[in-house]
Amino acid sequence: MSISSRSEPAASGSGGTGRLVGRDRDATALKGLLAENRLVTVTGGAGVGKSCLAAAVVASMVPAGVWEYLVCVRARSGGAAEHGALLAELARTLPGCGPGRGPVTLQHVVRNFPPGRTLLVVDDADPVRAESAWLVRHLLMAVSTVRVLVTSRGALGLGDEHVLRLAPLRVEARATDPDGLTPAVELFLDRVDAVGGDFRTRDPGLGHARSICRLVEGVPLALELAAEQVAHCSPGELAERLERQQGWLHSPQRALHRHRSLRAATGAGYALCDTTLRTVWARASIFCGSFGEGPAVSMCAGGDVPPHRVPGALAELAAMGVLERSGEYGGVRPVRYRMARATREFGVERLQESGEFPRAAERRVSHCRTMAEAAKNLWDSGAQTQAVALAEDGLGDLSATVSHAVERRERIGTVLETVTSLWFLWVAYDRGEEGRGHLLRLLPLASEDHRTALHGYLLAAWLTAGGDPEAARGLLGRAWPAAVLAGDDAALGRIAHVQGRIVLGQQGPKAAAPHFREAADTIPPGAPGGPSSAVSRAALAVAQSDFDPSAARHSCRRALTESHRYGDAWATLVARHARAVVDDRLGRSGRAWHRARRALASVAARPAAPAVAAALRELIRDIETRPPARPPRPTAAAPKGDATAPRDPAARLPPRPWPARPETAPLW
Repeated sequence: MSISSRSEPAASGSGGTGRLVGRDRDATALKGLLAENRLVTVTGGAGVGKSCLAAAVVASMVPAGVWEYLVCVRARSGGAAEHGALLAELARTLPGCGPGRGPVTLQHVVRNFPPGRTLLVVDDADPVRAESAWLVRHLLMAVSTVRVLVTSRGALGLGDEHVLRLAPLRVEARATDPDGLTPAVELFLDRVDAVGGDFRTRDPGLGHARSICRLVEGVPLALELAAEQVAHCSPGELAERLERQQGWLHSPQRALHRHRSLRAATGAGYALCDTTLRTVWARASIFCGSFGEGPAVSMCAGGDVPPHRVPGALAELAAMGVLERSGEYGGVRPVRYRMARATREFGVERLQESGEFPRAAERRVSHCRTMAEAAKNLWDSGAQTQAVALAEDGLGDLSATVSHAVERRERIGTVLETVTSLWFLWVAYDRGEEGRGHLLRLLPLASEDHRTALHGYLLAAWLTAGGDPEAARGLLGRAWPAAVLAGDDAALGRIAHVQGRIVLGQQGPKAAAPHFREAADTIPPGAPGGPSSAVSRAALAVAQSDFDPSAARHSCRRALTESHRYGDAWATLVARHARAVVDDRLGRSGRAWHRARRALASVAARPAAPAVAAALRELIRDIETRPPARPPRPTAAAPKGDATAPRDPAARLPPRPWPARPETAPLW
């Protein structure tokens, strides 16, 4: 075998040191593609390890004699190179094809190409992407024995091209992970060991290691650069610095300039963009989560970028690996984009340098407000699954908007209104701490005369009542006068519900029942902006089951009727849970078990409120593991038609004692 190489890819990871970690499946896939196809391109974002994978796979296949010749080239350029740079580099690499008196031509390269089975590796084709496509196409036609492996952020776009797209290493743990280590954590620890760190000793539970991997989103280059920092700071300090920013990660010892820092790796792609792409990149970096084309047009258009140019620019950035794309163009699932954190930080820096950041932040406030209003309208109209999906897509932008508003004291009222509009996400979808944190940051800065402040204090009290009753009382004290002055019956009813939750924990169900009844009777039917009266009536039923079984069953029926009437799927699930709890507390465990099972079965077709679904599962487990009740003592047969004879043996069982188990206490 004859190997000619002038500029070979790195022997390992993004930085070229250490073994290949976490890429076994990708390596197997690449070997299969190279064995069956003449042109294979490995694509992916900055620092994801394309050169590393290509080098490792090629090195593993060389001893097997798959190829007689191996030729590796990389264009020598820090930015977009002139046409002919790659051809000249290939001519310098091939034996007997050195520079002559005249310019290098394609025919000259073809004549001197190795005669046997040859693998041509074009590493980092981005600076010469157009020339790479031209050269590869002609070589494949002119040399029948050549196969080509390309590493690039985007595909070349040739017809016979087979693409293997690399994603960052997995961060989330699975049951199948050996020793509970994800591929990202395994790579990080491997690189720490390579630099002689004692990370395992200083971080025995690997909590900081997992945080570091999560913060850099599993990007191999970032993990390797972070591993080199363990000699200079503690695990906690490293995680804290990465929480604030990660572009500072660097290593001056690396051979390739673009691998010496995250900023350099990202900037290498930025240098290849034209003015329009750079502008769209910078303006789109204001999004902290995924976004669609519509919001992107409103955020990115303006100045030299007309609105119709934005969708095409987004598609180009996605092809270059700058954006991660989900969905298909023209498909059932609309296309959405997401920017990796390092790429986003780089874009924000460019946005600040251009002086456009304040305007972009203002547009983000408007975007979040529009999103929250649309999600609230979807919830109120019964499309609750769509409402939650829309709201969750915007949580990253909402958090950034809240932080910006608190720091700059700008648009506090608008941002507070946005947070309160998403009440259903905080109350019904197990995100109470997140919503409460936003509210407690914004409320001290908001004007108490504003109507939004009333709903903010009320919502904060609702979210606080379960963990800190006294703090909830203080928040209700702020909301009550404003609700009375405004004549807001819905707010007054919801205040009564929160009071019921506080009293329930301190004085028991009999004292709490009047508050829940007041809430259910005061909140107008179908009132927007918060939980409906059916939720309060369900809580009333659970409280009444301790001392008035007949009234508890009546309250359950009314709660179900009201929630069905207004198409409130979440309130319906709450009412069905309350009905199962009431049956169980009244000794009808078999009926309660069936009701809970049916309610859980309906969750698949309705919004799966985590707290209620978990409570239903807990109720089912408790009934199934509970010792069987002692059978009733035999009695003489009652005369036919005796109205005093019990019809259901379970009716003889005593009610379940209070205080209730966690799943029986109101969750709302």
